[in-house]
Amino acid sequence: MIDHKLLEYLESFLTPRRQGLYKKVIEQRTNYFTVAVEDVYQLHNTSAVIRSCDIFGIQNVHVIEEINAKRIDREIAMGAQKWVDINRYTTTKECITSLKNKGYQIVATTPHDNSVELKDFDISKPSAFFFGQELQGLSDTVLGAADTKLHIPMVGFTESLNISVSAAIILQHITSLLRNSDIDWRLSEEEKLEKRLDWSKKVIKSHEKIIARYKEENK
Repeated sequence: MIDHKLLEYLESFLTPRRQGLYKKVIEQRTNYFTVAVEDVYQLHNTSAVIRSCDIFGIQNVHVIEEINAKRIDREIAMGAQKWVDINRYTTTKECITSLKNKGYQIVATTPHDNSVELKDFDISKPSAFFFGQELQGLSDTVLGAADTKLHIPMVGFTESLNISVSAAIILQHITSLLRNSDIDWRLSEEEKLEKRLDWSKKVIKSHEKIIARYKEENK
């Protein structure tokens, strides 16, 4: 359970503008949809996907590093890694199992295998959208485990979009549909408080000392 008084104490160190921004942004966050990137080679692509998740209100990103293990490019992510929760996995199977156990259907983004066109995607189920490597796309592991497959229609000579562009297009579309639906997609009140506490810690210098002082004063 969140210590409400501690949260209030920490937020007193923030400007009123930042407090208001946190509360505004948190109301648009969701865990109803989530994103997974599988062994993306180019660092800036993973970082750009994380940035898009922040922009469109996706709170959790899942990064599979079975082949390519890299740090997040802070410049490309533009600080989004502070506001989005990044979950790392060493195998694709581990990620899929974790997401299925949380109730997500696995959505493989691919232009092949009779995939559903974006405009026809059914948003009625919590979904985890998987994006694959730049050249090879998603692994057979993801394609075999997918509950459904999804593609963005294209009419040019080029068969595929850059992964970060694909993610942005898909996220913009599905989150717009979600926010105009009757689905209960927002974070729970407890989750909202947890994120406000987490975000406050990330921007307050020496927050450990401040929290220790608070606990000492409130024994």
